[in-house]
Amino acid sequence: MLPARRRNVGRRRFGFAADLLVIIGAAALIWLIIRVGQGMGAPFDAAHAGARIDTDPAELPYYAARSLLRMFLALGASLVFTFVYATLAARSRRARAVLLPILDVLQSVPILGFLSITVTLFIALFPGSTLGLECAAIFAIFTSQAWNMTFAFYQSLISQPRDLGEAAQNLGLSRWQRFWRLDVPSGMIPLVWNAMMSFGGGWFFLTASEAVSVAGNEYALPGIGAYVATASSDGDLGRVGWAIAAMIVVIVGVNLLFWSPLTAWAERFRLEDSATGREPKSLVLGVLRRSHVGSAFRRLTNPVVTALDATFGLLGRSAPATVGHPARRRLGNWVFALVVAAVVAYGLWRAVELILRDAGIGEVGHVLPLGLATMGRVAVVMVVATVIWVPIGVIIGLNPALSRALQPIIQVCASFPANFLFPVVTAVFVAWHIPLNIGGIVLMALGTQWYILFNVIAAASAIPGDLLEAADDMRLPRTMRWRYVLLPGVFAGYVTGGITAAGGAWNASIVAEIVSYNGDTQHAFGLGDYIARATAATGAEHVSHLLLGIVVMCLFVVGTNAALWRRLYRVAERRYSL
Repeated sequence: MLPARRRNVGRRRFGFAADLLVIIGAAALIWLIIRVGQGMGAPFDAAHAGARIDTDPAELPYYAARSLLRMFLALGASLVFTFVYATLAARSRRARAVLLPILDVLQSVPILGFLSITVTLFIALFPGSTLGLECAAIFAIFTSQAWNMTFAFYQSLISQPRDLGEAAQNLGLSRWQRFWRLDVPSGMIPLVWNAMMSFGGGWFFLTASEAVSVAGNEYALPGIGAYVATASSDGDLGRVGWAIAAMIVVIVGVNLLFWSPLTAWAERFRLEDSATGREPKSLVLGVLRRSHVGSAFRRLTNPVVTALDATFGLLGRSAPATVGHPARRRLGNWVFALVVAAVVAYGLWRAVELILRDAGIGEVGHVLPLGLATMGRVAVVMVVATVIWVPIGVIIGLNPALSRALQPIIQVCASFPANFLFPVVTAVFVAWHIPLNIGGIVLMALGTQWYILFNVIAAASAIPGDLLEAADDMRLPRTMRWRYVLLPGVFAGYVTGGITAAGGAWNASIVAEIVSYNGDTQHAFGLGDYIARATAATGAEHVSHLLLGIVVMCLFVVGTNAALWRRLYRVAERRYSL
């Protein structure tokens, strides 16, 4: 009896300590949000705004907290957008025909294109307050996170096991109930991994969102991205080093306290019948599970969740499917297609009219070769990243021990904003006389290669253990195992990583093809450099040149997606879904 009594006392003590840690952590988090959030509404004078902030290293903790708050606000907005947009695209054929091309266009619009519009708009919405500039920065970070998460969740919905969908239909689940009880759980693992990757992508564009020059006006927000931009402009590698050190501390802390427990928790949603030995652990998740605070919170929120489930379940319950007349369905599809085509044609006509009037046809002939040059760099990045990271991602995803050991390192490398290293890399380029036309490929790869690695790891770790055990029982040779089990198993994940990596590479060109260091600005021949110059320019040609660059980039990205990635998506849906 004594050993059992001692064990019970030990559990109660550990539970009390866990409760204390959770309460202290929650109180500290609430205080930090309130303290940092107060600066978001500070007075702001657009006429006297500048693109420089204090680069005293003592300010870095506050700057990092401000940047971190923007990142999480953008992540929350991206999650809501992902659930709504991806579900509509996956569940409605008519919506899919419009939403997927729009998503291609949105991910191809560079972040400076969004900023050039939203900065002025949000400043006008919140006159005299920093909140307008904060909203513009958060929206810019949102545009660097949302598209990847949306593609990942959409891919999980269209490749969902058919028997689960049939079971939900037989059980009479409403659309609301199916979404929360089937769609979200089945897509949780790729969604968490891609949210983690998107969070890292947000860090990459933090400098562009916190320190931006639009139409000759320079704006800066207190943040670690603006700190690096100012220190890099001054050529102060020492203070850039301080920012890099602070960034590493922030990333390690976020991964330890947020992403590591989240990825471990997501393992409960794995779809398989047999145990695989994959049991990722997290100290923070263990404390939360031991704490009674979480149980008390669930008991308080259960009535609310039940009421919402009953309300939206009743409202969202679909009527029995009816088969309409084929001719009527075809007519409806034609009308829908004509309306969409008319709207798109009108928008293109207005854009072409503005470009030809203010920029001229000669400028169009100048921009197209720039797009081809950037497209060549993107192709090189994609080929090299595929050859290197697909096999590595499969090996990591299939080995639980290796995944647990390397996951923190991979998360830090993927989350670390590569453009923080641009001043150091640019200094090396200058010292070794490497032109940015070649060095830009390296800079683009630093920020986009991780999309492929993360998606392949997530796809490999989600391969059902039954298939792996069957391959082992049949004693398949290594080449056949890769050809018939592993590569088909990760194909859908690779397509998602590839399309987002390609879009990210195009977007990264705006910061990889023009780099400033110590008063010297390096330029590469490409579309990213053209858009960056057009964003900072003034005069009547500013809008037309910027619009021309954005339209050309959209055409390249959408054309590539339609010719390559959409076809691969259909192959993944038709041949490699469970």
